[in-house]
Amino acid sequence: MSISRHLSSSSAQGEAQVSDSEAPKLHIVTFGCQMNKYDSSLVEGRFMKTGYATTDQADEADVILFNTCSVRDHAEERTWSWIGELKKLKQKRPDLVVGVMGCMAQRVEKEVFRRAGHVDLVAGTRQFQNLPRMVAELMERRQEPGRLPKEMRLLSTEMGDDPQVDREGTEYTGGSHAYLAIMRGCDLNCTYCIVPTTRGRVRSRSIDDLEHEARWLVDQGVQVLTLLGQTVNSYGEDFAVPGEGTLSGTGRQGRTSLADLLRRLQEIDGLQRIRLITLHPSYLTRALGEALRDCDKVDRYLPLPAQAGSDALLKRMKRGYTLDLYRKRVDLLRELVPDVELGSDWIVGFCGETEDEFQGSIDFLEEQQFLVNYIFKYDPRPGTRSEGERLDDISTAIKKERNQRLLKAAERVQRARYTRYLGQQVDAWVDSVSERDPRILLGRTRQGMAVSFPGTPSLVGGMAAIKIAETTPYGMGGSPVGGS
Repeated sequence: MSISRHLSSSSAQGEAQVSDSEAPKLHIVTFGCQMNKYDSSLVEGRFMKTGYATTDQADEADVILFNTCSVRDHAEERTWSWIGELKKLKQKRPDLVVGVMGCMAQRVEKEVFRRAGHVDLVAGTRQFQNLPRMVAELMERRQEPGRLPKEMRLLSTEMGDDPQVDREGTEYTGGSHAYLAIMRGCDLNCTYCIVPTTRGRVRSRSIDDLEHEARWLVDQGVQVLTLLGQTVNSYGEDFAVPGEGTLSGTGRQGRTSLADLLRRLQEIDGLQRIRLITLHPSYLTRALGEALRDCDKVDRYLPLPAQAGSDALLKRMKRGYTLDLYRKRVDLLRELVPDVELGSDWIVGFCGETEDEFQGSIDFLEEQQFLVNYIFKYDPRPGTRSEGERLDDISTAIKKERNQRLLKAAERVQRARYTRYLGQQVDAWVDSVSERDPRILLGRTRQGMAVSFPGTPSLVGGMAAIKIAETTPYGMGGSPVGGS
């Protein structure tokens, strides 16, 4: 598995009245998921409000932060490697502040200092809003005579606080697309998953707060919002039940739900597209399907991970549904939104997986015709139930072989899904210019299908009609129609 890594961009100064050349500089290296990208953006905003500028050059930075991922061992090892490479820079510039934040920081805590003695601070997943204060405190400690190096380190991994989002007075520099975390944490406790340990229990943000941030982003030029949550369609399940005489939502016992949020965001002028990551079958309701049907800004692509095609495997994973329940929820969704496309994650080689159980995953993938499939070999994570209670008894060779077989099945299905559009015209939202070829534009249909075609950058941030001339298991290519 390849873990994405993203670096800070060089940017202009925020509110502080300090020239860019004089301002202290922040550099963030972000590993992993979209939630980490969102958190890094918030951290940059917090620092800019206190007078910092961001830089894409680590050598120029006064503060370097690593926003880490813990979902797989490979992700953590890559992070340790990058942190290690800063040791020489820290020796040359002892005034440099090096910090580690995010999921790995939450999981290993003080081990960061043991493995990387040049790190100055460690902040957990619900402490990012405190990072500017932590850096300031660290600077103050360095001025105090007689302090030992160990006494200058800071560790903050408490889970009690809700991360505070305050965008006012900052500038969004991410272009026409933005992430919006509508909730944090997870209450499901899948036996293989580290998220409840590193990100805590579910905390949903209020619908008014989310609308406020969404409007701020749109005012900054954002046209496409991706709503984030570990189980994004469980949004609002942790809210209190509305009292008698108060407005109720479409969620359980009258709680506000994702369906209510989508209808609220639908009304924001200037917002063109709404995307969702990631859903869970247990929270796929009629109310959500009706909102998807009625809200034309919401994409008709839903990542709805099945993880396995065997009830016995799903039970060992503690996924909370059977294949029959998954089918019923998807049947309801497709009845309400006939043009919806689905994506899935899969784990191969989970504890005790038999050949028949693995074959069930191939069968279920082909039955449900998933447009997108992310396939992972099981990797036991410290602190999860499967790591502590079950034997990782599937050999690496078998995991690799099953991974390849499922990948081939996914390619067959995906190719068939895309081939249906050969010779047809599709409407696509144009997201960006290709990094490989500036003459090519990249877009997505409302069903999440990737489309590439020749065009000018002026088309980015709008709709284009494309006649499809070629397809692969991963996307389509074509030419603009008419005035596109």
